[in-house]
Amino acid sequence: MRATNIPPAPLALGLAGLLPFVWGVLTMVWDPAAALTLRWVGPRFAGPYVQLAYGTVILSFMSGVLWGFATRARGRIAATGYALSVLPALWAFFMVGGGPVSAAIYLTAGFVGLLGLDWLFWRQGLAPEWWMRLRVLLTGIVAVCLLAIAW
Repeated sequence: MRATNIPPAPLALGLAGLLPFVWGVLTMVWDPAAALTLRWVGPRFAGPYVQLAYGTVILSFMSGVLWGFATRARGRIAATGYALSVLPALWAFFMVGGGPVSAAIYLTAGFVGLLGLDWLFWRQGLAPEWWMRLRVLLTGIVAVCLLAIAW
């Protein structure tokens, strides 16, 4: 396996983590999926509700991932890394709210901003070599799914 290949476990888990985003879109465009979801698990697992709730959780989770990367650094780089690592969680807390359209737009902006932080940590050698390949793939799909709420 080349160093730039995404290992199977992070790739599989990352793709599995897209399911709530994709399911949310599916329930917005296909009535049978929405009806099935409403009947079996309730409205918070359909449409924009599942995407926004899960997206907020994942954006906060990614703060923890970045914090973990910061632990690999020393001195000022570590201090800066710790400070930057909390930004996605703070963004989710302060910016994601209101109606579904504005929440989806702010959440999308949060994931795009996170991608910039991913790049910074990766560029400093704190993230694995394959990290950006995975993050670009996942962020692209998440952004399209969230923007479906605004469309």
